[in-house]
Amino acid sequence: MPTNFTVVPVKDARGAKRSPTEDNVLREEDEEATGDGVPKENSPFINNTDNDKANSNSYDGTNMALFEEEMDSHPMVSSLLNKLANYTNLTQGAHEHEEADEDEGAKKKTVKSPQMGTFMGVYLPCLQNILGVILFLRLTWIVGTAGILESLAIVGLCCSCTMLTAISMSAIATNGVVPAGGSYYMISRSLGPEFGGAVGLCFYLGTTFAGSMYILGTIEILLTYIVPKAAIFVADKKEDEVAALLNNMRVYGTCCLALMAVVVFVGVKYVNKLALVFLACVILSILAIYAGVIKSVFEPPDFPVCMLGNRTLHNQKFDKCLKTEVIDNLTVSTQLWRLFCDGPNLNATCNEYFTNNNVTEVQGIPGLTSRVISDNLWSAYASLGMTVEDHKLPSLPAPESAQDFNMPYVVNDITTFFTLLVGIYFPSVTGIMAGSNRSGDLRDAQKSIPIGTILAIATTSFIYVTCVVLFGACIEGVLLRDKFGDSVKGNLVIGTLSWPSPWVIVIGSFFSCCGAGLQSLTGAPRLLQAIARDGIVPFLQVFGHGKANGEPTWALLLTAGICEIGILIASLDSVAPILSMFFLMCYLFVNLACAVQTLLRTPNWRPRFKYYHWTLSFLGMSLCLAIMFISSWYYAIVAMAIAGCIYKYIEYRGAEKEWGDGIRGLSLNAARYALIRLEDAPPHTKNWRPQVLVLLNLDSDQSIKHPRLLSFTTQLKAGKGLTIVANVLEGTYLTKDTEARRAEQNIKVCMSTERTKGFCHVVVSSNLRDGVSHLIQSAGLGGMKHNTVLMAWPGTWKQSNDPQSWKNFIETIRETTATHHALLVAKNVDSFPTNQERLGEGTIDVWWVVHDGGMLMLLPFLLRQHKVWRKCKMRIFTVAQLDDNSIQMKKDLQMFLYHLRLDAEVEVVEMHDNDISAFTYEKTLVMEQRSQMLKQMQLSRTEREREIQSITDESRSSIRRKHQVAAESSSQSQSRHSSTADDNQEDEAQLIHDRNTASHTAINDKADAAPERVHMTWTKDKLFTERRHRECNANVAVRDLFNMKPEWESLNQSNVRRMHTAVKLNEVVVNKSQGAHLVLLNMPGPPKNRGGDENYMEFLEVLLEGLNRVLLVRGGGREVITIYS
Repeated sequence: MPTNFTVVPVKDARGAKRSPTEDNVLREEDEEATGDGVPKENSPFINNTDNDKANSNSYDGTNMALFEEEMDSHPMVSSLLNKLANYTNLTQGAHEHEEADEDEGAKKKTVKSPQMGTFMGVYLPCLQNILGVILFLRLTWIVGTAGILESLAIVGLCCSCTMLTAISMSAIATNGVVPAGGSYYMISRSLGPEFGGAVGLCFYLGTTFAGSMYILGTIEILLTYIVPKAAIFVADKKEDEVAALLNNMRVYGTCCLALMAVVVFVGVKYVNKLALVFLACVILSILAIYAGVIKSVFEPPDFPVCMLGNRTLHNQKFDKCLKTEVIDNLTVSTQLWRLFCDGPNLNATCNEYFTNNNVTEVQGIPGLTSRVISDNLWSAYASLGMTVEDHKLPSLPAPESAQDFNMPYVVNDITTFFTLLVGIYFPSVTGIMAGSNRSGDLRDAQKSIPIGTILAIATTSFIYVTCVVLFGACIEGVLLRDKFGDSVKGNLVIGTLSWPSPWVIVIGSFFSCCGAGLQSLTGAPRLLQAIARDGIVPFLQVFGHGKANGEPTWALLLTAGICEIGILIASLDSVAPILSMFFLMCYLFVNLACAVQTLLRTPNWRPRFKYYHWTLSFLGMSLCLAIMFISSWYYAIVAMAIAGCIYKYIEYRGAEKEWGDGIRGLSLNAARYALIRLEDAPPHTKNWRPQVLVLLNLDSDQSIKHPRLLSFTTQLKAGKGLTIVANVLEGTYLTKDTEARRAEQNIKVCMSTERTKGFCHVVVSSNLRDGVSHLIQSAGLGGMKHNTVLMAWPGTWKQSNDPQSWKNFIETIRETTATHHALLVAKNVDSFPTNQERLGEGTIDVWWVVHDGGMLMLLPFLLRQHKVWRKCKMRIFTVAQLDDNSIQMKKDLQMFLYHLRLDAEVEVVEMHDNDISAFTYEKTLVMEQRSQMLKQMQLSRTEREREIQSITDESRSSIRRKHQVAAESSSQSQSRHSSTADDNQEDEAQLIHDRNTASHTAINDKADAAPERVHMTWTKDKLFTERRHRECNANVAVRDLFNMKPEWESLNQSNVRRMHTAVKLNEVVVNKSQGAHLVLLNMPGPPKNRGGDENYMEFLEVLLEGLNRVLLVRGGGREVITIYS
């Protein structure tokens, strides 16, 4: 629907009208680079504000004062419209190269606005690039070999492919401004840097090999039709003629390439000025063909073809198509006789086929009104070395003789079949990108490119179709199949039909091929330069440099080198399928880009060209793929392999770009679909794998404290599943946004160094405890959420003056338990192996004390998939009590591991109920004394008053009760711990958190009143056995009370029992696994009463004492491994 704009002049306070921004002159910048060193695209929109600050005085005044603070990032509409009016995008290598200022210190010239229209800017360049060497040198041979019907099928197939591609290209080209780079720019910005780089390089190789083909065509015309005597290599025998021709092509082709490269190096302006001359040659040649066809209706040209039987003769070595002739009433032999006989005498021994068959002469160009079209409808494929025959003529067969090869017959130089002809013909329809490559020179590119390109394809398709029909209707079949015109004294076959002279076609095709070769050598280096300057292929960056005026010198040298490879192949029929593959790859991805953008319906997909549909793009893509494999399946595989290698290289090593490409949109759609599917149900046990949330600690410089935690994640995950690396910063995001970005960048760098594939997430929160809680609850999306939390053991918790470090650690354990996440805690993580290390023979020891869903079994298996742990063996230890049958337990465990398909050594460790040692009591006493000291630390009066003022009315009474209890305990021990109470105020943060998470208080109250419960998955017998053990332990405790020291009497017996378990289990583990590479151990749960948190840390410290690498494992409450398939 139309949109109306009304421009209202606004006066400032001084009464003068505000004039629009002064006319800005768009100046070229030598290197206007972004942060990654890539030239920045010239854009008139919001982000391009660097030069606006100098013109900030245009914003002065009172009318726009409400918006003045945002003028730098949000310019006025008048300024934006002025920039849009002056915006241009010159093509690389066009005007700025021709008009480069020779004086580097001088002022740069004002760029002229492009003025080329549809006809001169798109239609004629496309016409020149499409019509070329194949039309003049091979189309007649294709028609004679494939027949009119199959030739029309070939032309229709190839032209349909290019027409559909042009429709897709028109949609992409009109979806915004297309800067320099043409097809490469369109594909890379539509499908992303990987596809863009791969297809851009394929298009570059195709353009380079097209230069080889045009140069070979030029030399073929020169040596075959213009000056045949200029050949350096001359064959003495007929079997050496092909090799001699190829060697001549190589020598002259190399010289021609060097000459053209020098012309391109000296200046592009000469090539551009000669372009119209070359185009005029093409048009005149085509007009001469149509004129010759019309003339053949009235007066067919006289080009007789000599036939021996039904075989076509090579008539360059004889004048008359006669065996004998009568001169002065005497019958004498002719030159033809001497070619087939061993002497000039009439009684000489002659070739048997020559003796048995007559010599006849047929008209090579019978004319349009003859009925030769019916004979040329059908194909006449032949194998290598077979003679070109006319099956209408009578022929007496002769025994096969090796001498026939040396006879002057016209023979096939290659084996012909339909798919080969498709590959040879397809280069004649390429060149449809010429208009889009000149988009910077067009007055209205979005209007000119679709109209000009589609009209050019329609015109050339009409020319090809009519030429196929007219050639088949005017020229005899044997002459059509004569590739080099040997049967008409070496004339160009298409030239025999033209009017007024065959030389019109010969000279016109010669200059046409020269011009096309120069255009290829001009365009290919600039395409390579555009790819190199984008920075997506690191090893090509050197080719982005050139001369002072921007000429791509290094890219020209590489192009000439690759072009030389095609010239060394030396055969036009062998080079044509190669460049067909590369062009088809490019056209395939143009269609794919249009189809993807259309199906995704991205908001930015608004092409002005409306006559497109995703089905047409898909059909064009299918045609491209089909033609690739039809013409040459092995070349197709090689071309796809090259594109695939480039794609993977850019993906692995290339610079990361965000161009809003369609593949990213496709990935987002696929991800959304997969996430919605994952949301339906939790994963089955067979599909369960640890999706890890890694909690990192950063120092004051935002550097990672424990990078080995990422190494261990890589070894555990091996790039599979989900990995989220997270960190929490204290503060508010408004003040910490810079630190958060720096922290995220440092984490990403470390993840890249450690080859950790995953996502980075930095959260800014008022305190660490809330931030970690938020991460555990909300990290991930939909079904792609973490199920495991990995963190490092707080090794300095005893030395730290801040109890929040270990309190946060325990709260994290509680959070993971409440959310049913598995928990992995790595102790001494800095001693864990790096990704470059290779552990030798050793063990990974698993201590299976309680069942946790199978995490302890699964983790060693996953670690051993990585090359760091591959040589390690797995050992599983389980603990047997007094009433357990150790032998049976070992057998059962071995059978369980057998069903799990895990290879591991099994050992059952028996732990009997011993008397609690004095060491255990002393450990417990030290622990409780330290705990008592920590409880007596309280807030200072000032901080307490500040806290009371900040809390809500609802929680104020609760806070007062807590302070009253703290004050009473403080008055009782003030004489002993006054200095300690004054120096320690760490309970403030804990109190604030309790206020923010008031639900914890209710949980604590319930936990204090409830009896202690142990969650285990034992059998009923195990449960009864455990109860008997508890009764025995109680009796032992009562008995030992009489032998206790006085200070032991006040100890909490629950703490004593727990310390006893930690000491005994540590002794067993150290005894068995001290030399293991890694020890995996069940992690006991924290106490439900938060008053015993510091005791819990002591228990874990005692449990892990003397062990180097330990991974504490706590299951998430579900089975993660199964014996079923």
